[in-house]
Amino acid sequence: MEKNSELLPGTLDLLILKALVHGTMHGYGIAQRLKEVSDDVLQVGESSLYPALQRLLLNGWVEAEWGTSQNNRRARFYHLTPLGRKQLGVERQEFQRMITAIQKVLETA
Repeated sequence: MEKNSELLPGTLDLLILKALVHGTMHGYGIAQRLKEVSDDVLQVGESSLYPALQRLLLNGWVEAEWGTSQNNRRARFYHLTPLGRKQLGVERQEFQRMITAIQKVLETA
């Protein structure tokens, strides 16, 4: 029986920003990277991914340009901005703070 893995609220932006540290990618490439690196645990659907990418664009954390994918399809390619790199650090700190809080709760008797 497969369990449906859900992301903690607010972690998708962090994961996308981290994926883009490795270079410019289109949406499908970002989703595949997250799936691959997480050993198929994190499977981000289009209905979550593209609104998140739009939000990151509006915040100035990523920029995008149209290009051609490896299979000759038109795709929008995203890359991290300097502001996005800074935000990645902020997001990582906040995520670590939340993980520490959750661990404290789980470790109490």
